[in-house]
Amino acid sequence: MTEPALEALHGARDETVATLVDLVRIPSVGGTEAESAVVHHVAELLTADGIEVDLWKIPLDEITARPDFPGMEVPRTEAWGVVARLPGRGGRSLMLNGHLDVVPPGDRNAWSDDPYSGRMRDNHVYGRGACDMKGGVAAALAALRAINRAGVQPDGDLLFAGVIGEEDGGLGTYATLARGWRADACVITEPTALDVLAANGGALTFRLRVEGRSAHAATRTAGHSAVEAFLPVFQALRRLEAERNATVDPLMRRWAVAYPIEVGTVHAGDWASTVPDLLVAEGRFGVALDEPVEDARRALEEAVAPLPVQWWGGQFASGRCPTDSDLVTRITKHEPRAEVYGAPYGSDLRLLTAQGIPTVQYGPGEGFGHCPDERVSIDQVLRCAATLIRLAM
Repeated sequence: MTEPALEALHGARDETVATLVDLVRIPSVGGTEAESAVVHHVAELLTADGIEVDLWKIPLDEITARPDFPGMEVPRTEAWGVVARLPGRGGRSLMLNGHLDVVPPGDRNAWSDDPYSGRMRDNHVYGRGACDMKGGVAAALAALRAINRAGVQPDGDLLFAGVIGEEDGGLGTYATLARGWRADACVITEPTALDVLAANGGALTFRLRVEGRSAHAATRTAGHSAVEAFLPVFQALRRLEAERNATVDPLMRRWAVAYPIEVGTVHAGDWASTVPDLLVAEGRFGVALDEPVEDARRALEEAVAPLPVQWWGGQFASGRCPTDSDLVTRITKHEPRAEVYGAPYGSDLRLLTAQGIPTVQYGPGEGFGHCPDERVSIDQVLRCAATLIRLAM
């Protein structure tokens, strides 16, 4: 039953590439109108294939007010979700999950071409989001459409969830689960270079306010610099990071720093000739595998005490695929060269595993996400799609 679907995939190679190019050309930065437009684009694509589609407007006020909402860093006036379903024969169901939002392109002068060109060169598609993760979305869509067009029925339901807001907290997957969509297993087609990520460390966004006392810079000793007061705080963060990474889970040993702590933004002062009286620092705090979020927060709060810590934005708990699940071995059966490990960044995996859904990340793309000249290998996209077909069938 698998061969007809693989033949359909092979015959649709050019269409799969064109789908990826079209997705990249939609500048679906989180919080923009294009983020909603790309969801509708995917819904129209699947509806045209005769696939059952659930397209809905996410009730933002209700969803974001929930006590377990995972956070959001960009303002949104609207958001949409889409789930497609191929009915199976009553066996175990599989969800393919992919986020459609992208991060901003950054300095456009650092790009060789327009960030949303979708240009093809050297068997790669270029553009913001090509790697993270529209290449993976294209692979999932290609697998779904090939099975549908081949007229074969998978053993269990095959779902595709196209989600938004992954880059800033997980709104889309959270809303998909809140709508009632579930599966017996899930593959998130994030870029893994076709390795299998069976776990994620978490990442909590924090804000520190360090106060000083202002004075004219010519008489700086009459004041107290908030910048100078921040230096020992930063050193305390580095010591805490070293302590928390002295021993790590075996899945995380490939990383020099498995659970990073970093300060990403620092703002201080309002005049060059004034001793700054306030410094605001924002950063991310790495959560260890299986570590409760409350324990992770307490560790940071104790390290910087008596400074208050504000927890805001994306709040990614850690997560892992249950060890009694056969999902990893089912994928590596078809991808024998794949390495299995955990990642030092948060993802929607933790939202799905928290609902008892065994989940891994497996997808095309390597090392180019969030970078200038972001790109993804067309061969990896097609190989990923073939593996997803074998897994689904």
